[in-house]
Amino acid sequence: MANPVSFIGGGNMARSLIGGLIARGRDAATISVSEPDPQRRQALGAELGIAACASNLEAAARGSIWVLAVKPQVLRAVCAELRATAEQQRPLVVSIAAGVRIDALARWLGAGARVVRAMPNTPALIGAGITALVAAADVDTDSRAQAQAILQPAGETLWLAREDDLDAVTAVSGSGPAYFFALMEAMQNAAIGQGLDPDTAAHLVRATALGAARMAAEGDESPRVLRERVTSPKGTTAAALAVFDSQGFAALIDAAVAAATRRGAEIAQEMARD
Repeated sequence: MANPVSFIGGGNMARSLIGGLIARGRDAATISVSEPDPQRRQALGAELGIAACASNLEAAARGSIWVLAVKPQVLRAVCAELRATAEQQRPLVVSIAAGVRIDALARWLGAGARVVRAMPNTPALIGAGITALVAAADVDTDSRAQAQAILQPAGETLWLAREDDLDAVTAVSGSGPAYFFALMEAMQNAAIGQGLDPDTAAHLVRATALGAARMAAEGDESPRVLRERVTSPKGTTAAALAVFDSQGFAALIDAAVAAATRRGAEIAQEMARD
């Protein structure tokens, strides 16, 4: 029987991970979740067939693996609430809260908690995400595998050697879907500006984004090669890309990712302050 898993927090990401685990064959009886809202709690229990608990302590007592799926702003208080239980049970703790470093989690939870930090992105909600994970030094190979198995229903997973790299990962893949959505939004508005009706513009942009992403994901060519293949000399694509170049498109992206990376590091420092 699989090690019991307790989700602390029953939001969208937790619901997605739980559903994915069950779809992959994990017994719902081995999963519990805490959710303070009565209606959401009832829905989680009814839809997923899991133990839905009113309190974090009740859920945590059921699991040898804890998934911390609450907002970063409340995580410290949640850890304080769970500290005595963590010191007694010595659980494997997987945190998907952005900006909270492993050393802070270990300090808040006390001795014994083995901590893995994970950064999924929003496509994880449809099983198309990518999650970067980094483990504390005391997390063994078996525990790493257990943590990875919990995140795999959300999409691809990869391990990082350094926790500091998670700030850059957050800037690229964590925040990255918003960059693509912003580009899609701008393209859609531009298409409408050129006379297309909104529905047609939206359909064209969505289909183009999906097709381009599949070409990049399913082939061996680099984005540069793919871009060059679309770009005929003195053609329409070349005219558009020339505008991007003149406006410093690549430098803008570089600055944006750097700003997000810096902000991630700042948030981690703010969350770690006593």
